[in-house]
Amino acid sequence: MPLLPPELADGQPRPRRGDPVARRAGRALRRVFASSPAAETAAVTQAAHAIQQPVATGRQIAVSSIRGGAGKSTVAALLALTYAHYRSDPVLAVEADPALGTLPHRLGAREVRWSGSDLAQIVDPAMLITDLTGYLLPFAGGGWLLPGSQGAIGTRLDLDTYRIVMTSLRRHFAATVVDCETLPAEVARTALVTTQARVVATPATPEGVAATRAVLDWVGGLHSGLLPTTVVVLTHTSPDSALDVRRAAEHLGAGGAAVLPLPYDRHLAAGGAIRTELLGERTREAAARIAAEVMDRAVSREPGRQQQQRQTTVHPPGQPPVYVPGQATVSPPPQDPQRAPAPAGPQAHAQQQQPQPQPQPAPGYHPPQAAPPAPAPPQGPAPQGTPPQGPPPQGPATQPMPTMPVAPPQAAGTPQAAGPPEGPGAPTAPDQRSPFDGGPVP
Repeated sequence: MPLLPPELADGQPRPRRGDPVARRAGRALRRVFASSPAAETAAVTQAAHAIQQPVATGRQIAVSSIRGGAGKSTVAALLALTYAHYRSDPVLAVEADPALGTLPHRLGAREVRWSGSDLAQIVDPAMLITDLTGYLLPFAGGGWLLPGSQGAIGTRLDLDTYRIVMTSLRRHFAATVVDCETLPAEVARTALVTTQARVVATPATPEGVAATRAVLDWVGGLHSGLLPTTVVVLTHTSPDSALDVRRAAEHLGAGGAAVLPLPYDRHLAAGGAIRTELLGERTREAAARIAAEVMDRAVSREPGRQQQQRQTTVHPPGQPPVYVPGQATVSPPPQDPQRAPAPAGPQAHAQQQQPQPQPQPAPGYHPPQAAPPAPAPPQGPAPQGTPPQGPPPQGPATQPMPTMPVAPPQAAGTPQAAGPPEGPGAPTAPDQRSPFDGGPVP
């Protein structure tokens, strides 16, 4: 179904350039005589790096406004075109304002085949992206568009339909730009809360700034993490704007929201499809800054997990260990009361090592000794064929500590068990054992 009647589509005026001739000529002269290619390249590289940063899951960005005519669909179209130009992964633009939205017109669509309501009835989690693109419309730069309606007047988007579509398409597209209804519509309020970043388009007028401040206060009251992921775009619909942009940014930026201006552009003010090659230079730079800021805030909502190193705490002997989350508690080894405690320092590790048992040499083998500790008495040569008596002399070696007896010591005052008689004249005690225990049989 065509978006515009044939008589209106054929009678559209020729697109205008965003910058007038005098501005383009002055810019060309400045590039020749007073240009800074290094600064321009650094700014473009920084914006491109932020736009092209990888994402773990699809980032969804909601674009809304306080009233119609604030440039909401224009900002959404610029974001979709910028992401499709810079990113190599799929980019999707969703029209969630079928009644008053102009996103298909801004992205150059001429006809609508399927809408979001139609796709919600046939979408399946097992569908691949190649299956979904048959129900979408391509736009310039390699992106995809999902219209909200087929040109019907007064069409409303159901909340359940919006949730089904956004949940099913999120895993297939790295960036999804949603052109929502004006606030406080139900779908717009749901999109502002469920997306990873949100953009509020406001006209660069004193009343527009005041109304947007009230909306930001409402958004901040819902959750403390919504304002830091919000970007306010001041859209200039007139070349002569009396608004102080710096004061407006300070007023709207309270709470953590970013405020960026979108300058007046003749190509955008004329309406119709947006052609990026006809945009003014300041408009292209502003669109890149807005897209980079939005992507930065959409990715920063997912906090990076920092690896915490596990620490070991040794509690003193005789006291119970104290459990601390994330730490391992280890008790020190028992110490021998007859041995002095090992000194602390670099020599502690060497002194704590136990001596290893030395292998015994084979019979008949005498290991060479450089300096014996004490001279041995002279011995005569042993006859041939006679093995040496006893083990060969060993060098000074540390002997292992003797082990404690297995039987525990008895306490003082405890009678000892009767043992065998000592001496030939000791009386023999009668055997009181039971026959079942090996005693005498009566």
